[in-house]
Amino acid sequence: MITTLLVANRGEIACRVFRTCRELGIRTVAVHSDADENALHTRVADAAVRLPGAAPSDTYLRGDLVVKAALSAGADAVHPGYGFLSENAGFARAVTDAGLRWIGPPPEAIEAMASKTRAKKLMGLEPLSTVTAEDLPVLVKAASGGGGRGMRVVRELAHLDAELTAARAEALSAFGDGEVFVEPYLEGGRHVEVQILADTHGTVWALGTRDCSLQRRHQKVIEEAPAPGLSPGLVGELHELAVRAARAVDYVGAGTVEFLIADGRAHFLEMNTRLQVEHPVTEAVFGIDLVALQIRIAEGTALESDPPPASGHAVEARLYAEDAAHDWAPQTGALHRLAVPEGVRLDTGYTDGDPIGIHYDPMLAKVIAHAPTRAEALRRLSGALERTSVHGPVTNRDLLVRSLRHEEFVSGRMDTGFYERHLDELTRATPDPYAPLAAALSDAHGRSRFGGGWRNLPSQPQTRRYLMDGTEHEVHYRHTRDGLTAEGVRVVHADAALVVLEIDGVQRRFAISRYGDRIHVGPATLTALPRFPDPTAQQAPGSLLAPMPGTVVRLAEGLAAGVTVTAGQPLVWLEAMKMEHKISAPSAGTLSALHAAPGQQVEVGTLLAVVEPPQGPDRPGPSRTLQETT
Repeated sequence: MITTLLVANRGEIACRVFRTCRELGIRTVAVHSDADENALHTRVADAAVRLPGAAPSDTYLRGDLVVKAALSAGADAVHPGYGFLSENAGFARAVTDAGLRWIGPPPEAIEAMASKTRAKKLMGLEPLSTVTAEDLPVLVKAASGGGGRGMRVVRELAHLDAELTAARAEALSAFGDGEVFVEPYLEGGRHVEVQILADTHGTVWALGTRDCSLQRRHQKVIEEAPAPGLSPGLVGELHELAVRAARAVDYVGAGTVEFLIADGRAHFLEMNTRLQVEHPVTEAVFGIDLVALQIRIAEGTALESDPPPASGHAVEARLYAEDAAHDWAPQTGALHRLAVPEGVRLDTGYTDGDPIGIHYDPMLAKVIAHAPTRAEALRRLSGALERTSVHGPVTNRDLLVRSLRHEEFVSGRMDTGFYERHLDELTRATPDPYAPLAAALSDAHGRSRFGGGWRNLPSQPQTRRYLMDGTEHEVHYRHTRDGLTAEGVRVVHADAALVVLEIDGVQRRFAISRYGDRIHVGPATLTALPRFPDPTAQQAPGSLLAPMPGTVVRLAEGLAAGVTVTAGQPLVWLEAMKMEHKISAPSAGTLSALHAAPGQQVEVGTLLAVVEPPQGPDRPGPSRTLQETT
């Protein structure tokens, strides 16, 4: 029997595995980088071991250090979680060679399936060895790992080499393996997968289907089980293919076989030889604990001949610290508050006050709802997210709510191009017109009789300015003998934490929270603006600012002050939260200044470069031209 288990991972999945271990009476060990020294997963574990450094390549991808940590902490088993080394056969061997129990499939099965190129060959498929214009569009894909990292859609042949370079760099950083391959890109398909679970006694379960079609940057955003709208015949075919893939490599433990459904046909994508991020929806539908079953299988326990019956429908939404309206830019800073209503499941690696750094994935939490029907599950999850308090960096919470209520998704007609088609409408700002007024009244309560100390003198109108959803809002109110007043509403109550307004006979309550100049008014986030803007705070036109903290990984070939660039041309690449982000020229012109350099650490708003518009007819133009290389 396993007595002490180390999780070779961090964040939400480490906390998730620890929760099951506590229920089973298993002692837990965390590993952490320097950046994660006080992270939640280190605080909930029974013991924690430091991995010196911050970058994944120095810490969570160092299998030798993880094995050493397990031995020093007295662990007798290792669970890899997902990502990092979870599909690394060499790491699995190192664990077992050290006399530890590996909570996962045999290394030989990982070698056969974790590499997507070998998996495709095993299933009778071959990647593209050469690419011509007739093959477009194609998908560049990392051979190892998942989560959308190391993936690029290429629609123009001239861009292929640059995207191969970017994909290799991203895959190497995320998984320690820079191998990539190219395959045809099927548009308009649905991403459907089958959860499998196999023991050491020859039993393989196919635990229904999951639909994961709503994706950004090829990373899943909303998942559900079962996949809606599939015919019984197609479901049976998917189950058969998944079980066949597992048996072909003598698979043991939890795994997922992924397919693209296009034109009513199933196209094999890959097999993930690990637990998936979206495993909770399967747990909810089948009433099981997949982590507990993984552990029992590793201990030699046999599965029942058939899985338990499925019941109802489950939907999961991934809450990310990112700005979907600005190219999904990841966000950092303090997570001041995360509170989800009762009635849904919350899996997270954060608590109130925790920092969100630049080194790892921007996922804050997963929120899961289970109900008798799909419609009820969607309503329950969207309602819970709408009432969720997330104070701190910008998140995708509003996008999730709108996605869950979008007619195309509600009707089950979505595909992997959902966000390409609908992102503009889903991220269009719909500010609450009364939120700025509520913020101003809350701020002013100390100068009214609500806070004590009003004076029986005529009151001049008071003005406050706020930034909300990228737009400046100016509001006006008065201090009067009867308290605070504002045009068009009746102020029922106002204090630092709560404002109640009566609008057209209906009372609305606004909960208020403050963190510096950031004010959360219900679900809205506002920034208090000074009465008189600082004229020195303006940037020169054409300035390229870092949209996020991160590391400059490379510059466009030949980039230097004095060269000309074209509008939209990628100039600088940043790596943040394990993803590469390209910064492009805002317009055609001359690069008048270049401040970025490879390896440079930058903060939000750091000036990277300046592009001046084309010269006038009476001024000489630039002397050099930079050819676009992407």
